Amino acid sequence: MTTDIELHYFFDPFCGWCYASAPALAGLADKFGNKLKMRPSGLFVGGRPISSIADHAWRNDQRIQSLTGQQFSEAYRQNVLMAPNGIFDSGPATRSLTALGEQDSTLEPSFLHAVQIARYVEGRDTSDIHEVAKVAVQVAADHGVELTAATFAKRLRNDTDLSERTLERMEDTQRQMNTLGIRGIPQLVAVVNGEAHILSGEALYQGPARLVAALDTLCADA
Repeated sequence: MTTDIELHYFFDPFCGWCYASAPALAGLADKFGNKLKMRPSGLFVGGRPISSIADHAWRNDQRIQSLTGQQFSEAYRQNVLMAPNGIFDSGPATRSLTALGEQDSTLEPSFLHAVQIARYVEGRDTSDIHEVAKVAVQVAADHGVELTAATFAKRLRNDTDLSERTLERMEDTQRQMNTLGIRGIPQLVAVVNGEAHILSGEALYQGPARLVAALDTLCADA
């Protein structure tokens, strides 16, 4: 009997623990391709002063780094968390992910990782539409899709239809999380032959090999 599998990854681009699961997500994207469905939760969509969360975020980021090895650079601390009048808003990144995904869904996990690296390693302000557009254009180019940063940034700012579709997508994600009883992110749900299985969050932080092995076990038992 053929095993049918679909993977649903629940996340927000500004979630540090989602960044911690990036190696595992990359492995899933490589193996499962368009069977991997990205589910942005909207957790950090909506601008707020970054000064209100900077100290807490840095302490949490340092804990994530010590436990998983994912890098949070001093450039990120200085240029993003300590930026005067800085804003904390994953909205532009979430809209960008949706826009790229409408061209090719397999661009979404690549963009998520690229925008995480831009923020946490390179210290770029990915609440800023222009920075997000630069990341998106580079990811698209790496996959043979031509975009221009100025045009893409304008779309992120002014395309009300894109904003509406992104909102609907986040609302659908939140409904799914409520239905499944998911309270936090990141989270991975494997739907195997129509049955949903919530994988242990710990599996997301141990790299792709262990996660793929856990999925192989699920499929074998199905």
